[in-house]
Amino acid sequence: MFKTLASVIITILAFYGLSPMDAKAAVKAQTVAYTVDNEKFTGYLAYDDAYSGKRPGIIVVHEWWGHDAYARKRAEMLAKLGYTALALDMYGTGKLASHPKDAKNFMMAATKSVGQMKSRFLAAYDLLKKHNTVEKSKMAAIGYCFGGNVAVNMALAGVDLNAAVAYHSTLTQWVKKAPKGLRTKIRVFNGADDPFLQKSTVAAFDAVMKASGADYKHIYYPNVVHSFTNPGATEKGKKFKLPLAYDAKADKDSWQQTLKLFREVFY
Repeated sequence: MFKTLASVIITILAFYGLSPMDAKAAVKAQTVAYTVDNEKFTGYLAYDDAYSGKRPGIIVVHEWWGHDAYARKRAEMLAKLGYTALALDMYGTGKLASHPKDAKNFMMAATKSVGQMKSRFLAAYDLLKKHNTVEKSKMAAIGYCFGGNVAVNMALAGVDLNAAVAYHSTLTQWVKKAPKGLRTKIRVFNGADDPFLQKSTVAAFDAVMKASGADYKHIYYPNVVHSFTNPGATEKGKKFKLPLAYDAKADKDSWQQTLKLFREVFY
């Protein structure tokens, strides 16, 4: 299929880290309310209305703390690059953890079954797909920590995604078996010194990826620990005595590799 001029323009601008019509960019962002199994959820939708054409839709899945400002920031970053992004909510409206114990409880409740996880993910996915700025055949998901696990598991569960990207993900598998011929391109970015990442878990995930035949790469950053993409990680690590720390170099490289992947799958 021939590329449209608009697609070519977006590709070139994205390569240099610019948004379409950058000088006149006007990112529109809004909270969006939706319901899953009679429970209320609140997401955050962002897009650049300076660009009038259809563009890919990107789901952003939050860390285990819950739907917070960091997830919304990533959605806005994607909007500036010419995508429409929706930072979803996996826990429910108002469920934002201020302590690791709360985060663990919210995460356990959200992942009690693959069916529930998929329902919560698909509610946001369908909402994004129906937005008038989104090209329905071009969808991807990115996620951080817990959110990275969600993103890759939804690909394994058969959600139609061109790409799924996980940052500082423990690679927990709720979906134990992937379909053969998995067309979703999978990228995982982890700190080589992340103590939350277990060799046995990685080996199991690698085996599933190999069996699926997916285009899969796992990138490690030396001397980097958990939550390296989040500028607020170091402070939280100190506060709760957890191995969390921001790493600007790893953050930048993983983001640039993600944008490169999006150029490959979308344009």
